Amino acid sequence: MAQPRTVITGTGSYIPPHIKTNKEFAEQDFFGEDHVKISTPSSVIVEKFKDITGIEERRYVGSEFKASDIGIIAAKHAIDDAGIDPETLDQIIVAHNFGNVLKNTIQGDACPSLASHIKNGLGIRNPNCVAYDILFGCPGWILGVIQADAFIKAGLAKKCLVIGTETLSRVIDQYDRDSMIFSDGAGAAIIEAVEGNKDSSGIIASNMQSDCVDELEYITMGKSYLPDADPAVRYIKMKGRKVYEYAIRNVPNAMKACLEKSGVHITEVKKFFLHQANEKMDEGFIKALFKLYGIRDIPQNIMPMSIHTLGNSSVATIPTLYDLVKRGELDDHKLEPGDVVMFASVGAGMNINAICYRV
Repeated sequence: MAQPRTVITGTGSYIPPHIKTNKEFAEQDFFGEDHVKISTPSSVIVEKFKDITGIEERRYVGSEFKASDIGIIAAKHAIDDAGIDPETLDQIIVAHNFGNVLKNTIQGDACPSLASHIKNGLGIRNPNCVAYDILFGCPGWILGVIQADAFIKAGLAKKCLVIGTETLSRVIDQYDRDSMIFSDGAGAAIIEAVEGNKDSSGIIASNMQSDCVDELEYITMGKSYLPDADPAVRYIKMKGRKVYEYAIRNVPNAMKACLEKSGVHITEVKKFFLHQANEKMDEGFIKALFKLYGIRDIPQNIMPMSIHTLGNSSVATIPTLYDLVKRGELDDHKLEPGDVVMFASVGAGMNINAICYRV
């Protein structure tokens, strides 16, 4: 008996309306990890930041929304796109890192789970639709898709909703330069079991890894860099150089391992949907990956990007980016049936994962 294919049958996203520009950051003070004000003018810091990350602006949610609220919106779009009855869902898998954080607070609320909130918000009454959360850093949405694939292949599910949602604007220290990276957003996909053969649409292979020794503290929580800040109030903190070096060293190898599992050569991949954290870093991933195959000439328009205007919304970057391309909203990036694409991400843990997928 042929094993069913795991297919993305619908996508949706929520892009918050409130824009925070680099110019606004240039008007405030930044402090270092030593709590000493950085003497370099903020305008210079912001310009250098833009040159490295590619970020010009990012999106924040309004005070009326929580992470579960925008996850519901993205989920409804995905459900409509797939044309399914939500009562037929077997699982709702929600990737996030900080739960529901209210405006002007810093404590995350993850009980009940965001998945439970979203199931409730979608009005799903079916008790056999199991709702649960994933904490896996920025690669959380991809992990959710991998888990959905595993449940489908095991015959334990036929239809899953996988969501990535985050409101990072509420856990950033405005006096930390790294605060300029983070943003809010939500992306979702319907994952279904569909009959087909090895050349049909669906997940071809996946790869995962976790490094939790020295890498454990690369992305963590800590007090504000502002002098005399309350130590009980903690914000997301990142050792930027360590993260960059780790990612450049490990992500291309993980992507190659995924391709090898797939039996797909790199020249067959039409698009790479990479976690939107740093433009230079993503470009480095692609360059290093092609180098592993002995290829120097990288095809044009192979890597869609949304980071310039949307920033880094963690678990939401890849599903949002895929949804934008799927709906034809990014110039020069189109997908056709049969195209092979790769999803890949890296984040707190440190964790890495990748999926090779045929559209």
